[in-house]
Amino acid sequence: MTPKRHLGELEQMVMLAVLQLEREAYAPEIGLLLEERARRELSRGALYATLDRLEKKGLLRWSVEASSSGRAGSRKRRFTVTPAGLELLRSSREILLALWRGLETVLARSPR
Repeated sequence: MTPKRHLGELEQMVMLAVLQLEREAYAPEIGLLLEERARRELSRGALYATLDRLEKKGLLRWSVEASSSGRAGSRKRRFTVTPAGLELLRSSREILLALWRGLETVLARSPR
């Protein structure tokens, strides 16, 4: 069992994007998915810093693969969520769902 940790919002979004992209989880595609689905624009530096931080925490891992874009000798990192990362995502999801539970009427009210 992994030690109790908490995910920041950006870390959680990046890990979810990696899961969504499956075998296409390369940094540019992760950034694009976050921009399109989460309406979250990240600088290249912020994205790579987050990916590196998650890797250091043991929540993501990467493998180097040859680029399919036709650039000779080009290689890129493909990311996957580790079992510890999946466990932490599940835990985070349960916590958030518990906090959201019962707030439907409060959230449906018009602002004052």
